[in-house]
Order: sequence, then C-alpha cells, then structure tokens
Amino acid sequence: MGLLMLLVITEILTVLVCRDHFYSKSKTEYSVAIIIHVILSMWIWFLYCGSTGYKSFFDSPQHIWLLMNLTGMICAVVIPRVIVIIFHFSGRLIKIKKGGHIRWLTNTGMAIMVLIFSIITIGTLKGRFNFKTEAVTIKIKGLNKDLDGLRIVHLSDLHLAGFYHHRKLLQNVMDEINICKPDLILNTGDFVSYGWREFAGNDTILSKAKSRYGNYAVMGNHEFGTYHPDFTEADRANNVSIMNMLIRSSGYKVLNDEYSIVNIGNAKIALIGITTMGRYPDLVYGDLKKATDGIDSVDLKILLSHDPNYWEKEVTGKTDIDITLAGHSHGMQMGILTKKFKWSPSKYFYPHWNGLYSKADQSQYVNRGLGVLSIPFRIWMPPEITIITVKAE
Repeated sequence: MGLLMLLVITEILTVLVCRDHFYSKSKTEYSVAIIIHVILSMWIWFLYCGSTGYKSFFDSPQHIWLLMNLTGMICAVVIPRVIVIIFHFSGRLIKIKKGGHIRWLTNTGMAIMVLIFSIITIGTLKGRFNFKTEAVTIKIKGLNKDLDGLRIVHLSDLHLAGFYHHRKLLQNVMDEINICKPDLILNTGDFVSYGWREFAGNDTILSKAKSRYGNYAVMGNHEFGTYHPDFTEADRANNVSIMNMLIRSSGYKVLNDEYSIVNIGNAKIALIGITTMGRYPDLVYGDLKKATDGIDSVDLKILLSHDPNYWEKEVTGKTDIDITLAGHSHGMQMGILTKKFKWSPSKYFYPHWNGLYSKADQSQYVNRGLGVLSIPFRIWMPPEITIITVKAE
C-alpha cells in the first residue's frame, strides 16, 4: 500500500511540476515532457500490476524478473521524480509571496533526475552483462611441480533469474569458459535468489562448461530458501534437496561440509566445501572440522566458502588451507573499479569484497559474481569470470 501511494502521489506531482515549469515557456517542451512521463509511467505500472497480481509461484523466473525490474524503475524513475518534486516545490515555497517558482532550482532537480536515470539505464542494459575476465596468479611456496600452472575458473553468485530473457548470454559465458580450457571449475554458490524454480532449465546451459579434472560447487545462503517469503521449514528442506540435484545436473559435484580429492599427476588437491546459511549479519556456517576430517597428506588445499568474512573468522592462522575462494558481496553491484583504485560500499560490510587478499602463506580470492540480485543493474562493478593460475613461488 505504501508503494502504491508513493507511485500515485509522484505521478500527480510530477505532472504539476511539468506544467509549472514548461507550459508557460514552451508548449512543445511541455508536450515532450508529458510524453516521456507517460511512457515511463506505463512501464512502471505494468511492472507494478504484474508483480503484485502475480498468481503463480513466488520463485518463478518471470516473477523475480518483474520484481527486479520494478525495483530498478523505482531507483531510476520514482526516486529521481521525488528529487525533482522536492526541488521544485521548495522553490515555490521560497517564492510563496511573489508567486511562481525558482527555475534554476527545478532545472537542477531535473538534471539530477536525468543523470540518475542515464546511469541506471546504462548499468541495466550494458553494465550487468559487461562480463569481465579477471586473470589472477596465486603463488604457493613449495608447490608440487605437477600443480605448477594449474588453471582454475572461479564463478560465483549466478542468481539465474537475472538471465531470464538472456539465456544466450549465459551460454556465451559458458563458451568463454571452455575457450579458457580450465583444469578445474569452482563455483562458490548462490545459483538462485529465492528458490529452486529459478533454475528453469539453466542446468542444461551450465553443464556445457567443462574442465579437465571436474567442476565443484558449494551452496550459498540463497540456496537454503532463506529469502523466500512463503517457505515453511519443510519447504526449505525440500528446496535444499532439489537445489543439490539441480546443481549436480549442472555438471558440478556439490561439497556440503565435505572434501573431494583431485589427483593431478603425482600431486593431490583437497577441494573443501563449507555451506553458508542465514543472512547478514547472522550468517551460519557449516562444520569446517567435519569438512576436513580424514584429509591425509595433500599438496594443495582449496576451500570454497561463499562468504568472504569466513576466511578471517575461521581459516587464516587456524588452518593449513592454502587458497580460499568466496563471492557473496557482488561488490554491491556499484562502485569504482579501475586498475589503480577500487571502492564499493560493500567494503563496510565485507572488508574483503573483491580481489586477491593474502596473509602469511594463505590467500583468498573474492569474486564479484556473475549475476544480479534485487536490482537489475551494475554500475561500474562488472560481473566477473575469474581465471586463477596457481604457480610455484
């Protein structure tokens, strides 16, 4: 109801702003402004009515697409309209005795509106699909010569409902991975946002990505149905079972608080997977002791943990795990990312939010994720395919 009232009020007040600001100056400009307003409003109301009136399962890809795009339009259009309204009517209030409004103040609000709309539009149409391949080298002291040059593709946070209408792009990513000819493909979870129905046949596409020694994955916190508003405890348990099946049918071996040994030449790698449940800041982790119990002498230990904060909590200085891979943060899908400088609001929640981090002889790489969550855009925070090369130091 609150959103409905906001939409109605901003519709009415925005029309009044356009009339005040344009009508007496230029009827042509007024007509253009109203046409743009109507077009944007029609799309907003289509998304609002489609999402609130949706009758099928909450976690169906179409419903998640509607919700995500409605949120995007609120960010791109409704909030900027509120800014314009505040600027315009502040000007009217200041000139209440003389009448009229302060034109430069309204123009400033409109300039801000256009800027926000443009940035979010680019982030939606281009930024979210501007897949970047990041090449990273991790050096390990005393690495077995048979592992020198080991090539790992690290993926994370696909949130597959975001590829609704864009399956061809997802297929292109799998093709790009195959071109890299990886030795291992490791995925640190969050295949979905709410529930198993978001997979919607994408396991067929994901299974096309091949590696020489196998694909491995862990469950992210979204796999446990935490955010589904209608799930009972029984539904969540069922969701976990189905998610395990779907991830396996996508070509992965799922590591649920367990390890798997990969033999490469005369060398052995222990791939360890730890589950992550709950939501920030009350994330609940699986049992690392259980996950590593029984590992004999191996040449390299790699942990898939999903949450990057887990590394400092339970791994560094407490285990002999060489490499930890994580995702989860998405870089909050916005920030600044250049070769010399990177910043995201994510850093205030996840100090290790993207890139390679090292302490003593232990390293963690945090992937920005391949998909989007909640909002359909990425602003200067491109989705990521990571190619990690393990080298002897």
